[in-house]
Amino acid sequence: MKVNNQKVKYKDTLKSMDTEETIDLLFYRPIGYMWAVLCAKVGITPNVITIASIFIGVAAGVMFYFDDLWLNVIGIFLLIWANSFDSADGQLARMTKQYSRLGRILDGLSGDFWFVAIYFAICFRVNATSQFFGAHPWVVWVMAVAAGLCHAKQAAAADYYRQFHLFFIKGKEGSELDSVEQLDKQYAAVEWKGNFWKKLTMYFYRNYTANQEVLTPRMQELRRTLKQRFGDDIPQEFRDAFRAKSKPLMKYTNWLSFNLRSIALFCSLFALMPWLYFAFELVVLNAMLVYMILRHERICRRFTNELNDGKY
Repeated sequence: MKVNNQKVKYKDTLKSMDTEETIDLLFYRPIGYMWAVLCAKVGITPNVITIASIFIGVAAGVMFYFDDLWLNVIGIFLLIWANSFDSADGQLARMTKQYSRLGRILDGLSGDFWFVAIYFAICFRVNATSQFFGAHPWVVWVMAVAAGLCHAKQAAAADYYRQFHLFFIKGKEGSELDSVEQLDKQYAAVEWKGNFWKKLTMYFYRNYTANQEVLTPRMQELRRTLKQRFGDDIPQEFRDAFRAKSKPLMKYTNWLSFNLRSIALFCSLFALMPWLYFAFELVVLNAMLVYMILRHERICRRFTNELNDGKY
């Protein structure tokens, strides 16, 4: 693996300052950059880092099963380690120009593996240690399933809005924004025979993108209008105007990702009430998700109307 002739600077490994969170900038990104530099030197690929993060994150989840604060602290450090790897894989990909759809899918799945392990650990732990949940074991499982489904929606929406914002900053090259229409064409062009895993991966990714589009009808209308009016050459004036309105919402996409979620998890563990984490996802993060969607959809509707009125 080779890095460009000029030394890649730390800032070059970030997606954009608009979409970075303070905790990431102060903690995870610098650590991720160090991991990325080391891995580039020894020839480790981004996907290998992602897979390693899966194992570390699942190990963290196992530690949360035990009703022992010191073991929980070990789990906390493992989860932080896993997330530093999750940061490093993207930074390494940008550093070495090793982009791939498989890498994007693996990156998204890594967090799912961590939290599935965490959900199971909390459920088994609560039912074993709580008098109430021990007498009604189904309650915490219902909470876990509902929280997990909501988690998936929250993470998908946050990722989608972030990629849409990056599209207006960096264009296609700097964003991982996809469309079901485009993915369907690519999916149909690949045969199952001899391409089973690729075809299967494309199938799940296509459905993931379809779920993102269902959540954002006004955004899809704006995308279609922009395509009809400008093709791939969107005027800089429009890019700047949309970026200014979208930027304040980027903090919500970050809060719906890892850091706020992990802080709530750690607090629930220290309070010896890990089930509170499910309540946090169901109440606080869902309220944040609804607010973010409503605000972004209003922004998209406004710009679509302005395009139809000939403002741009």
